[in-house]
Amino acid sequence: MGLLVDGQWQDKWYDTKSTGGRFKRTTTSYRNWITADGSPGPDGPTAFKAEAERYHLYVSLACPWAHRTLIARKLKKLEDVISLSVVDYHMGEEGWVFSERSGAIPDTVLGKQRLYEVYLEADPRYSGRVTVPVLWDKQTGTIVNNESAEIIRIFNRAFDAWGDASVDLTPEALLGEIDAINATVYGAINNGVYKCGFATTQEAYEAPFHALFATLDQLEARLSNQRYLVDSAAPTEADWRLFTTLIRFDAVYHGHFKCNKRRIADYPNLFGHMLELYQTPGVAETVDFGHIKGHYYASHKTINPTGIVPLGPDQDLTGPHGRERLRPHQ
Repeated sequence: MGLLVDGQWQDKWYDTKSTGGRFKRTTTSYRNWITADGSPGPDGPTAFKAEAERYHLYVSLACPWAHRTLIARKLKKLEDVISLSVVDYHMGEEGWVFSERSGAIPDTVLGKQRLYEVYLEADPRYSGRVTVPVLWDKQTGTIVNNESAEIIRIFNRAFDAWGDASVDLTPEALLGEIDAINATVYGAINNGVYKCGFATTQEAYEAPFHALFATLDQLEARLSNQRYLVDSAAPTEADWRLFTTLIRFDAVYHGHFKCNKRRIADYPNLFGHMLELYQTPGVAETVDFGHIKGHYYASHKTINPTGIVPLGPDQDLTGPHGRERLRPHQ
């Protein structure tokens, strides 16, 4: 995971010396919105206008943050509206790169070989981490947004003229509860596994470890009497934001990130919830364990110097989820 400094690429890992061994995620830098008519978005005076085939999404199949956007694109039926590139799962000295590996899709818009070159196309003096996802505007030749939480909300509303307007991941009446759950899940679970995995002192590892499993325990109890994280008739954004961590947990985070108190398979309700979401039509197509395991185990040399990718675990994600016993709110 490298970065650009004044337009120059540097292969540098996260600096945990200055944070007492704690992993601190950097903030994303492109935060523009797209709206149906180009009217102002939630966080600014201007926005880009939604148009079919104008925008392009760069993702990694390994990255849980990028995975959110792939799922939203799939659920909203935007595959023919938002074009796609997928980077190679291996992150080496040049960061995310494009390749012909199975599952990868080259950069068909700019013809770049490295993702940082896409960032430089938008800003030749860019400084910051080069991350996925990236939402690119073909018309103006710039990055619209590289914050996954905002991209999924853009997809949920802006392109309803072309996609499936019947799917609403953030119903207005539930938005406050969705935001509250998202905040908890992000801090303790989505980012919590990284705080454990990238910690470089025992103290920095143990605090997020305890918070992670305390929160998983709370969600297990919550899902014992309601079908989804928000008591709604269908999964909301909150469920999908949790899902991308749950689906990676037993295969990667449990061992690689030392989050080994329990597996998700040991939580009946969380596991069933994950299975139901995985079995939602189209979602399994967005899950690629070859890319997921290949990235984490082969790319994180500070954690796994040998680069050996474990063959397990064996997981059956096609069996009954049992969640239909809990009637969703009507």
